[in-house]
Amino acid sequence: MPSTPSGLHHVTAIATDPQRNVDFYRTALGLRLVKRTVNFDAPDTYHLYFGGESGQPGTLITFFPWPGAPRGRRGAGQTTTVAFSVPQHSLGWWQRHLDGIEVNVGTPTTRSSEETLTVADPDGLLVELVGHPEADSRAPWEDGPIPPDYAIRGLHSVTVTEIGHEHTAELLTETMGFRLVEESGARFRFATGDGGSGAMVDVLCSPEAPLGMVAAGTVHHIAWRAHDDAEQVDWRNTLLDQGLDVTPVLDRRYFHSIYFREPGGVLFEIATDPPGFTVDEPLMELGRALKLPPWLEPSRAEIEQVLPTLRVPSPDEEITFTPPPAERTS
Repeated sequence: MPSTPSGLHHVTAIATDPQRNVDFYRTALGLRLVKRTVNFDAPDTYHLYFGGESGQPGTLITFFPWPGAPRGRRGAGQTTTVAFSVPQHSLGWWQRHLDGIEVNVGTPTTRSSEETLTVADPDGLLVELVGHPEADSRAPWEDGPIPPDYAIRGLHSVTVTEIGHEHTAELLTETMGFRLVEESGARFRFATGDGGSGAMVDVLCSPEAPLGMVAAGTVHHIAWRAHDDAEQVDWRNTLLDQGLDVTPVLDRRYFHSIYFREPGGVLFEIATDPPGFTVDEPLMELGRALKLPPWLEPSRAEIEQVLPTLRVPSPDEEITFTPPPAERTS
């Protein structure tokens, strides 16, 4: 079996309005827009990447924003929550900050000895800010709009909801090398690599949950880290040997990817750490311009014509957010 994944690489979700998406994740949560590109399979829509200063694996959340997309439904066979790591003392500050810009935010709760603040983004995606009791060594984005003492350090974990957890647990432990580190009622926490923040997945067993529907406000897939191309090929062979339907290796420009569905239906990806986001623009200019892969450059004029204008707000710009609309499924 290949080396176990060292942690989460990124999470990809569906949004509606790209400008509102940038306003929220750049200004409200303080993540850097590290890449402005397009969905390589549907280049008439953006693919926006937010993360740490350099877009390092384990800090990333990405979006396909489709204006007018129907609202999705959280449910079984789906990643239902994305959690980010923040300093343990910071949740009071975050609640005041988010209340002040009219973000839909709850009150801090405690789960698994961690204090958690739940936030709904403008499309209704559930985001948790987790004050992890152990220090997170990942550096914040020093030049971002959130003071570094409070800023997001990276992904903390994801929650996948399943009608039954056993087969998913078997894949995680027997095939992918995760280990069960905590069990609380119907919630099972698995860790990979060194464990801790950025290397965990919670499997929530919910037999009564409706089947999820991936659309606006829901997660499309979650990606785990492979150190390099050779390790990714080993993973593909291992997963194929287990009878899973795995895609060929796909060139995503900033990493290489394979995709497969785990037994409960959640779409998993294994993505390589290299080459990273500075492959086509320097660190100081990440996210400023529309970047296209070489095979789409001949169509740049047509692509730019259909994409809406996108403006990155300044760090001190005042922005407020309306609560997400009521859930609809069509």
